[in-house]
Amino acid sequence: MSIADRLVLQRQRHLKWQALDRLELVLMMLCGALCFGFSLSVTADIVTRTIGHPWLWLQEVTSTLFIYAIFVGAAVATRRNDHLCLTAISEATHGAVRSLLEIVLRLVVLGVALCLIWFGYINFLRGFGSFRLPSGTPIASLYIVIPISGALIALFTIEQMVNGIANGFDHPEPPDPEPANPLPYTAADRSYQT
Repeated sequence: MSIADRLVLQRQRHLKWQALDRLELVLMMLCGALCFGFSLSVTADIVTRTIGHPWLWLQEVTSTLFIYAIFVGAAVATRRNDHLCLTAISEATHGAVRSLLEIVLRLVVLGVALCLIWFGYINFLRGFGSFRLPSGTPIASLYIVIPISGALIALFTIEQMVNGIANGFDHPEPPDPEPANPLPYTAADRSYQT
């Protein structure tokens, strides 16, 4: 099994276009890199402060990586249907009621995505008037990820709505495969089960 097969979620395949799988893979790898960079910069910040020679620019790097990870993660979670949806409500229903609930929930998510695009773009433009210290970088460098995330969330929401209307939202998921080589029970394991 390749890295791509592990990172691109196969659950709810009927709601996804195969053409966007590569985008999901890139976003998942980007999320991993952002989280790793965030952890590394926090560690470096702690170490440099502990030894008495703090690097002030590390706080800027840390906050940038954190903000980017949040918004990129929200976009990829939308594609994976792991975030921004109230799935427990819709999964408790079937048929036309489920389809109606799924469409309404996705319309709400689409509305949030459009707000992220619009207001994120406004904040991005206004961010050129404020600067981060000590680097003097415009705050717009933080805000650019908001409308991009909104556009990705909108794309993935539309993908799910179109496929859900065409294929139906209610598809039973195949059971998870059993492990290839389950560990055999020993006599000690059997004694704990009784």
